[in-house]
Amino acid sequence: MPDEGPWATLRDHLVERLPVPPARVDAMLAEGRIVDHDGPLGPATPFVPRSVVWFHRDLPDEAPVPFDIDVVHRDDEIVVVDKPHFLATIPRGRHVRETVLVRLRERLGLPALSPAHRLDRVTAGLLLLVVDPSRRGTYQNLFRDRRVAKAYEAVAPLDPDVDLPRVVRSRIVKERGVVTAQEVPGEPNAETLVELLDAREGRARYLLTPRTGRTHQLRVHMASLGLPILGDPFYPEVRDVPLDDFRAPLQLLARELSFPDPRTGEMRHFTSRRSLQAWDDPQGWRTGP
Repeated sequence: MPDEGPWATLRDHLVERLPVPPARVDAMLAEGRIVDHDGPLGPATPFVPRSVVWFHRDLPDEAPVPFDIDVVHRDDEIVVVDKPHFLATIPRGRHVRETVLVRLRERLGLPALSPAHRLDRVTAGLLLLVVDPSRRGTYQNLFRDRRVAKAYEAVAPLDPDVDLPRVVRSRIVKERGVVTAQEVPGEPNAETLVELLDAREGRARYLLTPRTGRTHQLRVHMASLGLPILGDPFYPEVRDVPLDDFRAPLQLLARELSFPDPRTGEMRHFTSRRSLQAWDDPQGWRTGP
């Protein structure tokens, strides 16, 4: 939202700024389709400069994602889920209802549920969400302070000339409005440990342990080794893949997630139940039409 304006309420701002009739804005607010991190917003919600809201609007061109979210763990404080490929974490761009956040808020009856971190839409695996918005910052700080251990699994080409295990360090920059991230000269801000788990028929299964959390970090680092992750539509080259083409998911899985419980200090560890198709069923997985 803009820094300032004459609007007393969020409703007044949206009526002036959205290309829909005022009655439609009122209906969206009444139906709980306009939300922020804490849940649905009402017509009397004050206008707050520089705040962010999402519209749960009708999107007839939003491709339904035909995969379910598996709940790995749920208690009064957190929900840990096993996200499928092709499902975005939060509403953004052309993805609104077909997101983890919207699906789970409706399915679990938790309108204030919010993610503590994110996974790329095309990446599958473990995602941590917080039930009480007042506790969200506590869990986000675990990621900020690098107290969360994450391990990923990937399937990519095998190159015997690439010496592994190896720690890859580089400086990664992601500019707003540009779909890909770039490695640029300068002080490294991204670090990944790459290990070989298994290999067969020109493909390999890799364990990726990020020490930092830059956008697209694992995908960029694997591509920089000459080992682009299978199914990657961005690296090493951008490919135009229709949003409703679910045949060849990115072969990247957030396999493990560990962190100290903020209240007790006890370590909590979760493991994905998913697998990567290009490894388990290489004949059923393909990148082309």
